[in-house]
Amino acid sequence: MMCAWILPMLLVLCGVAVATGLIVGGNSDAAVVVLVVFPLFACVNSPLIFPRSIGAQEAQRRSALDGRPVVFWRPGCAYCMRLRIRLGRNAHRLHWVNIWRDPAGAAVVRAANDGNETVPTVVVAGRPHTNPDPEWVRERLSPSA
Repeated sequence: MMCAWILPMLLVLCGVAVATGLIVGGNSDAAVVVLVVFPLFACVNSPLIFPRSIGAQEAQRRSALDGRPVVFWRPGCAYCMRLRIRLGRNAHRLHWVNIWRDPAGAAVVRAANDGNETVPTVVVAGRPHTNPDPEWVRERLSPSA
């Protein structure tokens, strides 16, 4: 779990270092902006934004049992963040696989996208969908789907 916090911690530390340099250089307005922007980036890239990731094999097993989609994602992906944010509370109803932490998940994504690691790739009923509309994913979560 500590590995998941390395990027956010580095972003905060870099922000503090840059802001300190700006303050020493006499540019306090820019330092304030940096002290707002870097922690914001850290929050977006933290484990707080995405539900806990599981392995691809476990996600596929769970999906076969409960019928919920599997989302293959990676930290820092703007489209993954868009999907997560637009799904809101429903995001916890999907199975999330971080392809940077799970080689099997990366292999599934490459197989679905002609060798590219294009995310988010959402697998619904065994069929991959690359960067689907969040509303479409939400419809797959409805009880009637």
